[in-house]
Amino acid sequence: MMNPFTVLAVLLLLRTCDATYSQQESIVFPVMYLNISKDLALQRLLVEWDVGKSAHDSELAMSFEIQVRQTHENTTVWTEFHNVTLDKSGKPLHWMWDSDLPLECMSYSVRIRSKAEASKIWSQWSLWETVQGLDTSDNSGPQIFPNEKIVEEGSDITFCCIGRKGQIVKEFFLVPAVHVSSHTNSQVGLLTVKNVAHQEVPHISVYCQESCNEEQCYDHAIFFVGKPPDTPNDFSCQTQDMRIVTCTWSQGGDTHLYGRHSPKYTLSEEFSQKTVPCTVSCSEQCSCSWDIGQQRICNITVTVENPLGKKTATDVFDVTHRIYPAAPFQLWEESTDTEITLYWKHRNKEIELFCQTEVIQPDGQVELHNSSDAQLHSGSVTLGGLQPYTEYTARVHCGAAKHFWRWSEWSEALTIRTKEASPSGKLDIWREITPVLGGRNVTLFWKQAPSFRANARSISYEVTWEKVEDGSKPESISFSSVYNSTRISIDNHSYRISIMAKNNVNYSLPSVLIIPRATGTKELKEEQVNGTDDGIFISWEPRHIYDSYIIDWCNFPMLQPCDLQWKRFGPNTSSALINSAAFVPGVRYNFHVYGSVANTASLLERKTGYLRELPTLLDPVVEKVELTFNAVTLSWDSYPTNKSQFGFVRGYHVYVSPIQEKCSLKGSKKHVLPDGSVLCKYTIENPEEKRYTVKHLLSNTKYKLVVKAYTSGGETPIVNFIYIDTPFNSNVLYLLVLLVIVPSLVAAICRWKMKWVKECCCPLIPSPNKSKVLSFKEVTIGSEKVLKISDCIPDMLAVDNKAEAQKLHPWSQLSSTPTEDKIGGHNSSWIYPNENGERDFTPTPTPQTHTWFENFAYSSHLAVESDPYHIPETPEPSKPELSVLLYQPHYYFDIFNKDAASTPRETAGRKTSLRYISQTDVHCLGRRL
Repeated sequence: MMNPFTVLAVLLLLRTCDATYSQQESIVFPVMYLNISKDLALQRLLVEWDVGKSAHDSELAMSFEIQVRQTHENTTVWTEFHNVTLDKSGKPLHWMWDSDLPLECMSYSVRIRSKAEASKIWSQWSLWETVQGLDTSDNSGPQIFPNEKIVEEGSDITFCCIGRKGQIVKEFFLVPAVHVSSHTNSQVGLLTVKNVAHQEVPHISVYCQESCNEEQCYDHAIFFVGKPPDTPNDFSCQTQDMRIVTCTWSQGGDTHLYGRHSPKYTLSEEFSQKTVPCTVSCSEQCSCSWDIGQQRICNITVTVENPLGKKTATDVFDVTHRIYPAAPFQLWEESTDTEITLYWKHRNKEIELFCQTEVIQPDGQVELHNSSDAQLHSGSVTLGGLQPYTEYTARVHCGAAKHFWRWSEWSEALTIRTKEASPSGKLDIWREITPVLGGRNVTLFWKQAPSFRANARSISYEVTWEKVEDGSKPESISFSSVYNSTRISIDNHSYRISIMAKNNVNYSLPSVLIIPRATGTKELKEEQVNGTDDGIFISWEPRHIYDSYIIDWCNFPMLQPCDLQWKRFGPNTSSALINSAAFVPGVRYNFHVYGSVANTASLLERKTGYLRELPTLLDPVVEKVELTFNAVTLSWDSYPTNKSQFGFVRGYHVYVSPIQEKCSLKGSKKHVLPDGSVLCKYTIENPEEKRYTVKHLLSNTKYKLVVKAYTSGGETPIVNFIYIDTPFNSNVLYLLVLLVIVPSLVAAICRWKMKWVKECCCPLIPSPNKSKVLSFKEVTIGSEKVLKISDCIPDMLAVDNKAEAQKLHPWSQLSSTPTEDKIGGHNSSWIYPNENGERDFTPTPTPQTHTWFENFAYSSHLAVESDPYHIPETPEPSKPELSVLLYQPHYYFDIFNKDAASTPRETAGRKTSLRYISQTDVHCLGRRL
């Protein structure tokens, strides 16, 4: 439980604090003193004021409200609250304000009021204190502010131009022109540039003009745009002798400020608090050197500064840990055929060094060899495992063995050649055998294998050959290094050939070939192979009996010598990609695959191919053209398909096209030329088939044809055609004769013999022997068939004269009206039907004799008149109507003559033939009876 006295003390303390707080709330300390000045270099207002000694003695925490306004516009441009705790020293208070506008441009006024921080009551504002600008002065001309200002790239800047009293600023601009915002047409013109960028000029000019044209109406100023310097990069210090220290660093980016505004470097040593006495020089890097005396620990600071800022970098180091030795010098060597001992000197005689030797091999590879210098004034290293008579290039650099800092610069390079030695390895040898009368010519080739080394300045070759069987004395011949082949002649026995290289020291190991005894060899079929972008691919069937394989070919097969090349492969290889810089598209290369065992080579396979096939050099020449009216046969027998071509001839294309129409030939494919014209294409896939027949042509038509050979590389463009005209089709002529001329001839003959034709084919009165009526029961008289009228009553009869009619009538004579007409050149009497005696004709003025025939055998279903017994009207005497000739059943027929007054005797002199027309055979009269 709390002590009552303690509670009472706390209550009293709180009451005292409340009284003190209430007292402070009511205290006001007005500003007793206010002074304003300006720093034109920094464009800054400096404000100084005081609130009196009593305020300082109270050590109150005070708040001040400060206002800044442009005097001529009576506009507040800045308000800020400034808090400060007063002390008993009684020093005046200070505040700074940086203006966006140059302070020369206009007048500014400042006022301040105050209060205790604990109080809510502000004092009265002080009076405005004004600092005058140049806008109130009498100028002899316009003035621009600021002038020669250095502006940081990317910042904003405002210029003002103060005109003379009574003048206004009319023009205010920059050169080179950039985007600005400006305010003119008053005594003070303003121009603001946002985000200032560096221009490709040393400085930017500002121009101002009043509203007049005199010289005193103009003014101009300049300003510079740049960047503050970068912090020095890679700043480090080192020494070669522990006395002279050199510091280096990178400059950094361009500040765009030059001359007196360019960056300035200074170095200082912090431990000694002294500026380093050195002169800075900068090219790719900046450096500065000076003597440190006996000092071993250093703290060096480099400062870079320009009007826009400054940066620093520091390096603290122990001098003994920053040793950068001088480069070794005076290199010399001692060598054998496989070793080099390299010697050098160095200037750091008091420092133990660790050195590294760089050796550049003949193939450009680099080897590094390390060594320690036991002697302080010199060093050496021995390089082993080198090739005889080979040039090597060596150089050396060193570093401190203790506290290694960095390598020295490289010494000068020294080129060294090792001594000569015997040739190493064997020569790679090959042969080409040509049979001749009584023996063989053997062309020997040799080259240095990758493992072979001459090991000397000069070299020669020695070729030796001898018979294998009888051990005869060997023959030999030597060649200088410029030769790589020779030809020897041998007989048909087996020979052993060896080739060795020789230099000033000794011979190389021999390379041996065995030429077996000459025997008959069968011709191997040549196989085509394909080329790729990287070479020609060769494959062969492996045989386990051979210990290696050899492929040979000619780089220039069309030349002599052809530059024979060969390549060896191991026993487990069955394919290879042969490439050569001499291979070109369109040339056929021949390859021979050999198997080798015990230095004896046997031909296994022959290959031929192209790196890339091209279209043929020449097109087939059509030597023979055989034409028919619908086909053409082309022959090009002499066209070559051998190695002279630019590719393997795979076949032929025969192109055919009528000159005036598109392709429609059967069995062909459409082929469109680049110009859009169409051809018919026939393909022949056998290159040895050099004859082709194009069928289904039209006769008497123009065609153009061309024969093209094609390879895997395509074919040459179609340029030249041969033109043919197919002959006229004689079969068509024959057909025309049969279809036109023969019928015309027949018609002409018929017209010429019309009477005979009519008598034969369509007589007016057919022969009874040919009539169908004779199918009735007949009577024969001799060889003639006789029709009994009682058996078949005809529809109509015509008799040429009455005498014949008189002989034939078995019936009674009745009156009738005769008529006569000329039909087919004959005079005929027509017989017309009458009634069966039940009706009489109208009497004629002249009595006539009539013969009647009655036909009771026929009946008809033909629809004639409604009255079957109607007697037709008598026809006109000049020409009877055919309609009256129609068959009418149960009619009587009146036979009469044209001349009604004639007597039978008078008609006896007429034609005696009787013309009979049956009821079925009257086609020539136009009606069927």
